[in-house]
Order: sequence, then structure tokens, then C-alpha cells
Amino acid sequence: MSGSPHAFLLGGPNKILKCQPFAAFCGRSSAAKRPEAKQTKMYLLGRKGRRSSNVPCPERVKEVYGALISGLDECLKYHQNVLDNLTVQLQDMTVTSKVRDRYNLEKQTRTTKSYIQRLRLHINKVEDLYENYCIQKRIREGACRMKQAFAASSNSKASRQGLCNINKHLKEYARNMATLEAEMENLIGEFYIKMKGLAGFARLCPGDLYEVFMTYGCQQWKLKGKIEAKNLQSWDGLDMFFRPSINSLFSINVAEVKAIVPNLPVGSVSFDTKNFFTAPTQTFTADVNELGTIGIHLEVTWCPFKQND
Repeated sequence: MSGSPHAFLLGGPNKILKCQPFAAFCGRSSAAKRPEAKQTKMYLLGRKGRRSSNVPCPERVKEVYGALISGLDECLKYHQNVLDNLTVQLQDMTVTSKVRDRYNLEKQTRTTKSYIQRLRLHINKVEDLYENYCIQKRIREGACRMKQAFAASSNSKASRQGLCNINKHLKEYARNMATLEAEMENLIGEFYIKMKGLAGFARLCPGDLYEVFMTYGCQQWKLKGKIEAKNLQSWDGLDMFFRPSINSLFSINVAEVKAIVPNLPVGSVSFDTKNFFTAPTQTFTADVNELGTIGIHLEVTWCPFKQND
């Protein structure tokens, strides 16, 4: 059974995704620990099919910026609460308390303070970058109005020269905005995706083989799984870090692996990742075909900072 591709937003009107916040998330401990992905292979695509690097998308950047700042504020608020609780625990410790316990609490307190400071600096950096982006956007809009004015004027040599200069400036402003968009992508952090399995009840039978293909921007993740007895599943890959992309949707394709005939497409689904900028880990089920007989369980954790940071 195959389903045509369809796109939707998390929590959209069709309510295909069912998100449930979980208590744990990357950086949730006072030591701000991050999940560690297994050595799963990720494929990098070429730039073919992507938008031109010099075509700015200000409306999309505005949406992502709002979601990003909201997520960073949520993380900051949570860690501030953690710090307050650690401070109370330290104050309640008696002189007879174990030295090791006091040392651990003090270490957690220092680490949480450092992480909070890092989050604040990161928020300031994102806000400054977006402010510069808005300035470039307004300059570019002004140049567009000047271009219209020159185009509507008489076809004189001065008008043609002015129009030529304006076109050069417009390309420069577009390049500046595209550069700032790339810089913002570098400040978004990473998404940690965990494969929880397929859902299908009677549709999933022991011995069935499935292939899941996830694409996000120029990144790909392919994994294969087998349906075992007693509602168990085994997969050759369980988790992956994805670098966020401002202009890309997260797409999932599922196919049933056949021994003799080619793989049988089951369906596909695409959704916006701006809803992933939240402090708690999110788990959701997405229907991958029209009838909803096959779904995929995923767990998504947003890490505000990259692994190599």
C-alpha cells in the first residue's frame, strides 16, 4: 500500500502528529550533559535542488528566529530553576554532611551557572545577528523601491546608469542577507533524533523488513529494521544528530523490503522543524501513508549547542 507525499506542521489542523513532552532533554541535568549518538552513518547530499545561496528568505528567517528565541528562553528558565534548587540544597546542608555530597552539589552549581551564562551570551548573539539581518532587509527593500523609481522614469542615460548601479547593490544586499542566514543556521544547534520504531498493529508482521530514509537539507539517514515476534523490532541504526536548516523540511520515506521484487513504497511524510525548538524532549507518531495504517515513532531532542562546541 502506498501513500502520496504530504506535508504538515507539528500540531497542525490535521493533527497527524501527537507530541508528548518528556522530562529529560539534552542539558537537563545540572551538568548540562548532551546525548551521545552512536556511530551511525549519515550521508551528505550535494547542493543540487537547494535554493540559490543568494536568494534571501526573510519571512522564513523571522519564523525560525521567533521559535529559536522562544526555545532558548525556555532552556534558560529551566536551568535557572535547576540552579535555584541546587542553591537551596547547599544552604540546607549541615556541617555534618558528607564532604563528597557537598563537593558534588558545588560542582553541579558551578557547571549550571556556567551553562546559564553561555545560554545568555548565545541569546544575545542570536538577537544581534537578527537585528543586523533586519537592517540589511530594510536596505534591500529601499533599493527595490529605488529600482522601481528608476524603471518608471524616462529612458535616459542617467536612468539606465542608475538602474545598473541599483541592480549591483541589490545583488550585494542579497548576498549579505544570505550570509547572515547561514550564520544563523550555525547558531541553531542540533537535533538529536532517535528511532523508536514503526507502528501498524495488524499491518506489521514478524519477519517483515522495512527501510526508513530520512532527509533534512543536505543530510540523509538510511536505516533498516526487522519486525520481530512479540511486538519487538530491531534496527541497524537508532539515533542521529542533524544540523538544522532554515529552509528545509524534515522528510521521511518508508518502504517495505522485498526479496524478489523491488522495495514496495509504504508512504512518506514531511514536517517543519521549527516546532522542535523546545526544552523538553518530544516524542511523536507520524502517519506515513494516507490510510494511517503505518506510523513512525520518533524522539527529538534539541541541543542548543553543537557537539563540537
